[in-house]
Amino acid sequence: MDNICEIISNLPWWAWVLIGLALVAIRDVLQPKHSISHNFPIVGHLRFVLEKIGPELRQYLVANNREELPFNRIERGWIYASAKHENNYEGFGTDRDIYAHQHIFINNAMMPYKIGKDHPNVKDHSFLPCAKVMGTYNKRKKPFRPASIINVSAMSFGSLSARAIDSLNKGVQIAGAYHNTGEGGLSPYHSNGGDVVFQIGTGYFGVRKKDGNFSMDKLVKLVEDNPFVKAIEIKLSQGAKPGKGGVLPGAKITEEIAKIRNVEMGVDVISPPSHKVFSNVTEMLDFIEEVAAKTGLPVGIKAAIGKLEQWEELADLMKATNKGPDFITVDGGEGGTGAAPPSFADHVSLPWVYGFSDLYKVFKSRNITERIVFVASGKLGFPAKGAMAFAMGADCLNVAREAMMSIGCIQAQVCHTNRCPSGVATQSKWL
Repeated sequence: MDNICEIISNLPWWAWVLIGLALVAIRDVLQPKHSISHNFPIVGHLRFVLEKIGPELRQYLVANNREELPFNRIERGWIYASAKHENNYEGFGTDRDIYAHQHIFINNAMMPYKIGKDHPNVKDHSFLPCAKVMGTYNKRKKPFRPASIINVSAMSFGSLSARAIDSLNKGVQIAGAYHNTGEGGLSPYHSNGGDVVFQIGTGYFGVRKKDGNFSMDKLVKLVEDNPFVKAIEIKLSQGAKPGKGGVLPGAKITEEIAKIRNVEMGVDVISPPSHKVFSNVTEMLDFIEEVAAKTGLPVGIKAAIGKLEQWEELADLMKATNKGPDFITVDGGEGGTGAAPPSFADHVSLPWVYGFSDLYKVFKSRNITERIVFVASGKLGFPAKGAMAFAMGADCLNVAREAMMSIGCIQAQVCHTNRCPSGVATQSKWL
């Protein structure tokens, strides 16, 4: 026995490496799950390594500046530079194919517009409020005019980290914008002085009873206790996964999140695909009016656009009753900050340009567009796309992923794993 121990202790390092590889090879041959590892012991693991780091290799070494999706390197670079107040220009002309299909052109005037001395922009170059006021037509007690045409879209605390929500809210306070809570409820990190739009999702997080049903009393108290909540948005669907509720993995649920959402620790939180408090357009209209009456705030709806029959029904009811949502947030099928099944993210609901134009025509044909604030959402956080949205009838924009990138998101596309490397979309304290 002593001789064996002595031999083992005197083995060179390379012998230990060989022994380790032999053990891995034996394990590979005997395991029944992966045919590649079984057929090609040890070497087969290289395939899994390359598959794991493939996205990073393509992102940094293979793909060209305009090739990546959802945001390419040039777009990300512009966001990062703008957020840091660094040089966001590009030299030697555009590298886009300006003859490509769907390239956006802006027709410039012969001479630039001159701002008179009495114009607000002379004193404050950042002054550019929403074109309309939410809640004036329906005579809400507390109408709201967003002080900025560009605002932060719905992203929940839980999906995003506390530090991320805190940073976004501090940013909107500086910019005079508003911050949509997302369906995850109102957290302490939404209270840094920025205006807030509280979103009611199908899970009613933050305003729900223990059984998961909606509580009007909790909503009224939330609005009374938090005067920075300026409007309420009822989420019908979102661009990445219309017809499917959100999912917050149990691994991302902390005690704080569980308390805010009124859910259990360690259990996946799955929002239902539809609301419990209404099941048709008429009931939805009644719910909107009840929420507005009880809270005094403007109330709107958010949806990705597909079929138009129910939207036409809504427009007809609004025309007939002079009631309805104070604003409509139109989300494009290209949107999505969290996780969604590829079949939904890739194929369900129209892209923003098609969806918005279809919807706007429904209300325009009934001459009721002036009573609605149209909020546009879906990769519109770039100047040319924003100008296009305003030209089509949008009154203000909501940006999500662009805002995430401004605080450090690197488009790792692992939002659903709780392993976001930049700490934006994770509940890991270390990250």
